Amino acid sequence: MTRLWGNYFRIIIVVTSFLCLVSICSNHSIINLTFICMKEDFSLTTATENGTLKSAYDFNQNQKTYINWAVGFGTILGTFPMNYLFVRIGARIPFFSAGILSAIATGLTPFVAGQSMWIFVTLRFLQGISYSADFAAIGMVISKWAPLNETAIFIAILTSFTSISSIITSGVSGVLCASSTFGWKWSFYLHAVSGSILFVTWFLLYKDDPTLHKSVSSKELLKIQKNKSEAHIKDNKIVPYLKIFTSPVILTVWFCAFTELSTFILISQYAPAYFREVLGFDIVTIGLLNGIMTAIHIPFRFVCAFLSDKISFISEITKIHIFNTLAVGCVGISFIVFGFIPAKHNITAVVCLAILECFMSFNSGGFYKCGTLHARQFSSTVISAIQFSKCVALITGPALVNLFVSDESNQSQWSHVFMTLAATTFVANILSFVYFMDQPAEWTKEENCSKKEQDVNC
Repeated sequence: MTRLWGNYFRIIIVVTSFLCLVSICSNHSIINLTFICMKEDFSLTTATENGTLKSAYDFNQNQKTYINWAVGFGTILGTFPMNYLFVRIGARIPFFSAGILSAIATGLTPFVAGQSMWIFVTLRFLQGISYSADFAAIGMVISKWAPLNETAIFIAILTSFTSISSIITSGVSGVLCASSTFGWKWSFYLHAVSGSILFVTWFLLYKDDPTLHKSVSSKELLKIQKNKSEAHIKDNKIVPYLKIFTSPVILTVWFCAFTELSTFILISQYAPAYFREVLGFDIVTIGLLNGIMTAIHIPFRFVCAFLSDKISFISEITKIHIFNTLAVGCVGISFIVFGFIPAKHNITAVVCLAILECFMSFNSGGFYKCGTLHARQFSSTVISAIQFSKCVALITGPALVNLFVSDESNQSQWSHVFMTLAATTFVANILSFVYFMDQPAEWTKEENCSKKEQDVNC
């Protein structure tokens, strides 16, 4: 096996993990594009108050908010228990279980969507539970399998799952929605089957400890462990939660992540509606534009990660500040510009949004890298908590839209949403210059923790 993979089995692990992350993210986000064509499906109807019939899949804005909130609440409630499972027993069983749960919930969605709203919301809640495993898995894979000098590259690959899932889901769902042969339901069936296959493959390939994997050569193991402390390599599973959750550095990392993820989630959830109602694109074009717009920034993501890891004539902390400003501060500026582009210039608006997503590409060398370098062997916990930031954003995003947008075709109402998010990115970017650092925290150097210390500090 070692000869088969050479000295690059870690690449197989990171790519397989990435595809599984894409699957879970795609599974919960399919609904955002299919909302548009579901309401045109009259195979199942309900009566309105005035006696007319409407599609049972035609959800109003409040119902859409509840459907999206269910994922957020599920993710919030699942994040810390899931992180505990990852720390105690590793990623293999919890992540596999989350993936299968996500596939089952996705496959059942077409059967439930037109039935009881509460059953549908419960199913979406289970999607949130499965989604809560994503960032814990990212942190575990990076901590266990990434060499320190490839940290940003690993982060770039694994955290790009949201963008790639958007490309796949937009393209597949857009085509199936417009198909008279298949229809929107087949998007859910296809995602469920492919997700099941991916997670079975990951379960067969992955092990939590590279030293115990027969496909990892001694040369590759030395590369993975180079410059890591003994405490990092041994990983005694005692996490100093109090020190992590009171660290100004980590708190700022989480705030930067929250603002950036809020922006991305708003785009992924509401870009189809904005493109349709404000910019006037048809459903097939929306699917293609979402895919193209998201795909444009992918090359930037990997180039940025490579530069972050390999540039040596600039200090690490300076690189972190530069990359974080581009990923957070410049995103806020782009959002303000996007909100004021007239609807008649719809192509210009799409280009602006694509530029905004390109700025997001720098996050692997910004707050993500800062959190990983500062927390070292506890990066799984830190990145898992970024998942908490993401699921809070899943709630605040729809709440913000609900607060300001009563008419989806009213551009000025949408601009209030964009301005609010831009303001939070500016605050987060300023705080990063005050608190960010590239050195490992003192609590990462403690190999053991007594029972008394564990009770007080861990």
